[in-house]
Amino acid sequence: MDAIGIDLGTSGVKAVLIGEDGTVRAEATAPLAISHPHPLWSEQAPEDWWTATATAIAALRARADLSTARAIGLTGQMHGAVLLDEADNILRPAILWNDGRSAAECAALDPLARRIAGNLAMPGFTAPKLLWVRRFEPEIFAATARVLLPKDWLRLRITGEAISDMSDASGTLWLDVAMRRWSPALLAACGLSPRHMPRLAEGTEPAGTVRPALAEAWGIPPGAVVAAGGGDNAAAAIGLGCIAPGAAFLSLGTSGVVFVCDESFRPAPERAVHAFCHCLPAAWHRMAVILAAASSLAWLAAITGAREAALLEELDRSGIATEHGPIFLPYLAGERTPHNDPTAAGVFFGLESVTTRADLTRAVLEGVAFALADGLDVLEEKGSRIAALSVTGGGAQSALWGRILAAALARPLIYHAGGEIGPALGAARLGLIAAGAGTIAEICPAPPIARIQEPESDLAETLAPRRALFRRLYPDLRAAFSARL
Repeated sequence: MDAIGIDLGTSGVKAVLIGEDGTVRAEATAPLAISHPHPLWSEQAPEDWWTATATAIAALRARADLSTARAIGLTGQMHGAVLLDEADNILRPAILWNDGRSAAECAALDPLARRIAGNLAMPGFTAPKLLWVRRFEPEIFAATARVLLPKDWLRLRITGEAISDMSDASGTLWLDVAMRRWSPALLAACGLSPRHMPRLAEGTEPAGTVRPALAEAWGIPPGAVVAAGGGDNAAAAIGLGCIAPGAAFLSLGTSGVVFVCDESFRPAPERAVHAFCHCLPAAWHRMAVILAAASSLAWLAAITGAREAALLEELDRSGIATEHGPIFLPYLAGERTPHNDPTAAGVFFGLESVTTRADLTRAVLEGVAFALADGLDVLEEKGSRIAALSVTGGGAQSALWGRILAAALARPLIYHAGGEIGPALGAARLGLIAAGAGTIAEICPAPPIARIQEPESDLAETLAPRRALFRRLYPDLRAAFSARL
């Protein structure tokens, strides 16, 4: 039995085909664009997701025989709000996870969210978005019959079923995360009720089958099972074999995440930590999240007119260790952990006439590493020391960045074979479990280790005072960030 994993990311849709033994047989991607119609806004058209999914599946089919794919797993960007009417027509563009327009709405929701969901009300989460729509687009809110998360809207198109999993649902702020069920009180606070919500299932459970016409079009068997799946980071954990309490990984995608598995619910809203259900039954996890990780390097490449690879090569020649040079705050889309500040902005501090492009690249790589180190510190406040971190995401392909990260976090980084596939691999594994191909332990081992990056003591010593300066800058600039808008 083979399985397909579909990862609806922010910058594209990735599809992979894996065998029952976990071997990746083929993969394909299709790009997506983001719309920013106003400051702090971030939107996408769900129909573009469907077009990109079809394109990715077609490319996958051109590279491999899909007729043995008897299961599909879904994952993708969390927190997005897809608003549908009674006929499941889309009412407006989806508001994405990195949208910051609903800061004012968070204030009213926050006390209840902390108490029931165990998480801060942040603008990126789904619930404040609906409060914003109710306030500024009342006609659309009145017509809303159903609210779905991005990957669950794909499920609706694939299976006709409105179902979500526990991990993705945790990011809405409508879930009682400890009890793993929708909270009528949190829904009512947003003018909604359980009838607006999809049915809930564990990520390993079957959650519909592929429509017959679509199965024929995609070249897969009729009746292929679609697993409930998981949010992107929970699915990445499955792909990396992070299933036991204490297992942890670092994701360097568009956003950056430090993720740790827990055997129980451990909220820490006062530190802007996300405490969510895992996509495995009776399991939870915590995340420290920064909003601009690998996307910070992509931004620098765009404004300097250089390829990312060229920037990294230039820095490698220049050298990554320096006691001087600019410091970068990677708050290009606001920030979550530990600041919870949608008004925070990117900053280069310490520019001089002798500053080079390599200095800027070094500052960006360091700034992201320092922000992730802040998140690691916060996670360890409510748990034991995290001894090592597996690595996934597009930024994980840079060995240079890995050296900086290991030194800044003072932890070994474990690179797994195929680890860059991340959430799509985890989604496919969830599909295999839902289809009965094996147990969680059998289907979800850690992939083989390709290499381990140990912290370099000399580099760590050089970075320590630079991180201290990094940590001073946000408090000094907090008032200026909010005053600029």
